[in-house]
Amino acid sequence: MVKKIPPLNPLKVFDAVVRTRNLTQAAKELHISQSAVSKQLNVLQSYLGAELFRRERHGISLTQAGLRYGEAIAPAFESIAKATGEIMRSGSDSTLRIQTYTTFAAKWLIPRLSDFHARYSEIAVVITNSVKDVDFDRDPVDLAIQMGRGAWQGMDTDFLFEDVIEPICSPAFLRANAPEAAYPQALLRKRLLVSHYRQKDWQTWARLCRYESEIQEVESMQFSSSVLTWQAAADGLGIAIGQTALLVDDLTSGKLVAPFHLPVRTGASYYLVSPQLQRQSRKVEVFRDWLKEQVAASTASAQQLTAAQGGG
Repeated sequence: MVKKIPPLNPLKVFDAVVRTRNLTQAAKELHISQSAVSKQLNVLQSYLGAELFRRERHGISLTQAGLRYGEAIAPAFESIAKATGEIMRSGSDSTLRIQTYTTFAAKWLIPRLSDFHARYSEIAVVITNSVKDVDFDRDPVDLAIQMGRGAWQGMDTDFLFEDVIEPICSPAFLRANAPEAAYPQALLRKRLLVSHYRQKDWQTWARLCRYESEIQEVESMQFSSSVLTWQAAADGLGIAIGQTALLVDDLTSGKLVAPFHLPVRTGASYYLVSPQLQRQSRKVEVFRDWLKEQVAASTASAQQLTAAQGGG
């Protein structure tokens, strides 16, 4: 059965009149004229086919039907107001909820968060890890940082940096297995370390750099995440494919080295993603500005590292 619901605007006006028992006060509350209030009340009466109020010398009085109807609809408006307030507060509280990948959080975001907390100590950052693209209807988060082509329906995106990959290993592994720096391809005959979620990276890099034949039938070891894969590389278990932007600190410190100096763009990029229709709160705006600043500094460091290594 189809539910009969009257026009909501006249209903809202009627609720204000019931609460204030005064046309002038109702008009002030609703920021409309008194004549507009009267017009909306007449629309509601016509829809219901019932008399809700009577005009008197000093205003109006509600009929018995009007009193009963006003008492019945008041809880519904209170529920709507409460639900609206909760939604608006969820976007304006002091907790910023961010969804991203474990690897991005561990290798890039978390090491920089102390700077954010030093500047904005009143904002608490909560990080949720997921390999799935964010769904703001499903996931209780304010923002997401994820990789793709930048086209997600119903979402606003801010470009952060490109996904660039190249082989990485420990300095000790490089010295032991490719003592001649001019011939790093010897490393490709050793164990290849593979991340479960980025299994095609080796093939992508080898194809674009013409090393496909070198990695055929070479022993490999797989790990459940890139973080573990890169840790295995740092511990000398083999050579891995690294995401350059996420490993700037490790490469700068010398914990890891990029022996080939042949970075490759995968075509994907990292983006900050937010709901398209959501009113942007201060916590979101300050985090976006801070993140862009950190990305600019990280990109500059990566460019300096590439120049120092003699890469293109």
